[in-house]
Amino acid sequence: MAKKGGWVAFPHDNSDFVYDGAALKKNWARLHKGDCEPFPSDKAVEEAWRLYHAGDFQGAFDAGLAAGPDGYNAANKAACIYNNYLETSDAKKQKAYEEIAARCEELQATQKKNANAFYLHAYALGRYGQLIGVAKALTQGIGGKVRGSLETAIKLDAKHADTHIALGTFNAEVIEKVGAMIGKMTYGVSKDGAVDNYEKAIKLNPTSAIARTEYADGLFKLFGKTKMKEVEKLYAEAIAIAPADAMECLDVEAAKAEME
Repeated sequence: MAKKGGWVAFPHDNSDFVYDGAALKKNWARLHKGDCEPFPSDKAVEEAWRLYHAGDFQGAFDAGLAAGPDGYNAANKAACIYNNYLETSDAKKQKAYEEIAARCEELQATQKKNANAFYLHAYALGRYGQLIGVAKALTQGIGGKVRGSLETAIKLDAKHADTHIALGTFNAEVIEKVGAMIGKMTYGVSKDGAVDNYEKAIKLNPTSAIARTEYADGLFKLFGKTKMKEVEKLYAEAIAIAPADAMECLDVEAAKAEME
């Protein structure tokens, strides 16, 4: 696979994901139904997002950082998706997630109503926690930080579908590791809470493949093989979705690989 400056190139055809000129604004609502990111007023930030949607994650990362704090969400999301799907080195992933979390904290200090500064903070720390092991992450206090940022993001924007997905997964992973009773007492999580968050995410963003695959994985973590029919149904729905950008393409391809 070709590499560009150390970053692996997007491995699929991206011709349907190039939103030149006015096309980006025209498709913005569909592209950002999951994260509710507002359309940027800065042309440099707009270009960072254009590169992100087309699958040029390094280009989006570089352009976002160059644009300053207003470009951090584009840079951070590009780095999150790239590291989740395309980076193969766990050491590089851990370092990247730490750096993303730090930039999010910097942004939170100056843009207190920026929901994605909190959502992406939780995303980065959550993925970091998965790398080092959920149990270890919980003992290090990462769980509390993840939940805190997710709750803040939801308070700032109740329609933030991606945060509802992450809250569902947080509930499921904590219960899987420490059990329902300790999970509820220590972290305020529950099986019903997980299901409710996943259902809200799909209602808010009906074309989301990742909402379905995370829901499916969450159901399996919480209920095991008793929910296998629902798990398979959710995966089948995920792979039938037509992706609108590079991230969604990676979501769908991951679902296909899991089904196989």
